[in-house]
Amino acid sequence: SRLASGSFAYVAFVTDAYATRIVGWAVAASQHTRTLPLVALDRSISWTARHGRTTGPIHHSDHGTQYISALYGTHLTQAGIPASTGSVGDSYDNALAETVNGAYKDEPIRRSKPFESVHALEQATFPWVSRWNSQRLHESLGYRTPCEVETLYHQRQAISIAPKTNKTA
Repeated sequence: SRLASGSFAYVAFVTDAYATRIVGWAVAASQHTRTLPLVALDRSISWTARHGRTTGPIHHSDHGTQYISALYGTHLTQAGIPASTGSVGDSYDNALAETVNGAYKDEPIRRSKPFESVHALEQATFPWVSRWNSQRLHESLGYRTPCEVETLYHQRQAISIAPKTNKTA
């Protein structure tokens, strides 16, 4: 996003494909791996750990240099997260990321004046992510929010592992 000063700010999102929940994001004045995508990745790993999910994630991205760098790959490996990259030139591989990015660009970015600073953009991003996760109805989720879909998933998991009782007397 272009800032009022003419410089740029960049945003990276990490989205859980099951519920389309944004689980990590970062805003920075640079696209460098250490300052943007690694911060978003670290936030997603922390969020996932706080919510009891320590196994199972797969990181899917395009072939952007930040995401295929040795540094990023090493970070994924250390976290026990296998990497997946889409085929070159195939936007369908990244449809979810393109949907999130497109909505973000259309809503808080294009509908406002240029932000004064990276910090101002970050302050505008936080409530947008919160609305995306907890209030926005997603057609792909049957017009439910990512939070609702996760809640239903966990309820089903609890029911499926609950001990069966034998009611014979």
